[in-house]
Amino acid sequence: MASYDLIVIGSGPGGYVAAIRASQLGLKVGVVEKESLGGICLNWGCIPTKALLKSAQVFDYIKHARDYGIEVGDPNPDFSSMIKRSRDVADGMSKGVQFLFKKNKIDVLYGTGKLLSNKKVAVEDKSGTVTEYTANHILVATGGRSKELPSMPIDGKKIIGYRKAMTLEKQPKSMVVVGSGAIGTEFAYFYNSIGTQVTLVEFLPRIVPLEDEEVSKQLERSFKKAGIKVMTQSEVTAVDTKGKQCKVSIKSSKGEDQVECDIVLSAIGIATNIENIGLQEVGIELEKDKIKVDDYYRTNVAGVYAIGDVVHGPALAHVASAEGIICVEKIAGENPDPLNYGNIPACTYCEPEIASVGYSEKAAKEAGYEVKVGKFPFTASGKASAAGAKEGFVKVIYDAKYGEWLGAHMIGLNVTELIAEVVVARKLETTGHEIIKSVHPHPTMSEAIMEATAAAYDEVIHL
Repeated sequence: MASYDLIVIGSGPGGYVAAIRASQLGLKVGVVEKESLGGICLNWGCIPTKALLKSAQVFDYIKHARDYGIEVGDPNPDFSSMIKRSRDVADGMSKGVQFLFKKNKIDVLYGTGKLLSNKKVAVEDKSGTVTEYTANHILVATGGRSKELPSMPIDGKKIIGYRKAMTLEKQPKSMVVVGSGAIGTEFAYFYNSIGTQVTLVEFLPRIVPLEDEEVSKQLERSFKKAGIKVMTQSEVTAVDTKGKQCKVSIKSSKGEDQVECDIVLSAIGIATNIENIGLQEVGIELEKDKIKVDDYYRTNVAGVYAIGDVVHGPALAHVASAEGIICVEKIAGENPDPLNYGNIPACTYCEPEIASVGYSEKAAKEAGYEVKVGKFPFTASGKASAAGAKEGFVKVIYDAKYGEWLGAHMIGLNVTELIAEVVVARKLETTGHEIIKSVHPHPTMSEAIMEATAAAYDEVIHL
C-alpha cells in the first residue's frame, strides 16, 4: 500500500496549489483526480469562460470599429470556433498543471476518491478497480457544481448548467439566464454580444446582488442598453420543455409572464461535492452542506482537512488557493496567518467588468462607521475616453475617524486588474491621504482610484 505525507482529493485551484506548496515544503504528495488536472475552474470555469468573453469583446470591438476610425465589413461570429478556442485554452492550462506536478514530483492518482478510517483513501478508477493509499494528512478539495432548482431540473439539453453553456453545439437564438451572480452575468453578456436574445432573471431586487447598489444599477443600465432584458424580483416557477422551444413561466410583482427560448441556463449558485466521499463514514462534522473547519482548515477528525467550495466562505478560485497554501503550511510546521475573509476581492468579467473588496457603503454604515465616500466616473477619465470605454466608475469608502480604507467598488473597463491595488493597500493598512499622495501614472484607468479617494476628502482635481 503506497503511503504519502499528504493526499489531496481534487485538483482544482485549491487542491493543485495546495499540493505544489506542500511539495515545496518537503512533503510527499499524491493527488486524486477523477477527470482533468486543474478541476472545474481551469477546465470548465474561470479560464475557458474568460476565453469566451475575450472572443465576445473582440467581436464587440469589430462591430464598433468605425468608432475608432476603422472601416471593416460586416462581422459574423463563428460560434463553433469560439468554443474550440476556449477548449484549446483550457487544455493548454491543464497541460501546464501536469508539467508543474512532474516538476514538483507529485503523484496523480486518477479516479474517484473516498475517505476511509485510519487515514486511508480509496481510489476507484474508470475500470472499477479500487486501490487504497495511506497518508498522514488528507485534504478534501472536491469543489462544487451547478445548483438545481425543482422548477427547472437540468437535463443538459434545454435546461443547462454553466458547463454545457460553454460547449453547446450551436448558438441558440434565444436564452433565459436564471441568476445574476458572476456566472449568470458573464454568460448573459457573452451570448447577447454574439447575437443571442437574452433574458436575465433575478429573484432579488437587483442584479449582481452582492455588489454595491450603485454598481448594480450601472450594470443594469449597461445591460439594457446592450439589449438584454433584465427581470428583477422575479422567480422561474416552471419550464415546459415538451415543445421545440422552452416555455419559461416567470412570476414577478407585475404578475406571471411566459418567455419562450431555445435554452434555459441555470446560474443560481453552487452545490458542494460532498456526497459519496466517505465524510459520514469517518465522522466528519458538517454544517448545512459544508464541511466544518477551523482557521487552518482542520476538520473534527484528526489528519483530515478541507478547503474551497466545500467549506464556508466565498466560492472563489483565489480563495481556495489561499486556503490551500495556509492549510499545508500549517501542516508542514510553518506559522501562517489565518486568511482575512474581509479582504477578498470579487471580480465579474462581463462588459463592463465589476470588481470589489471590503465593505459596501451600506454595510460600512450598518457596521457603525462614520464614512467618507468618494466616486470618480470614467466619463472624466482621459484613458477611458481614449479607449472608448466611458461607462462606469470607481467608488471608495473610508473611515472618517482614522482614514482606514473600508472598501472599494468598481465597474468599467479592466477594473478586475485595478482591484489588487486596493487589496494590497488595505493589507498594509494604507490611509486615504497616502493614496492621494501616491503618484498614479497618466493616462491610466488606475488614476480613478486616486481621484475617487481625493473626492472622498474634497481634494479631487478632475471633477
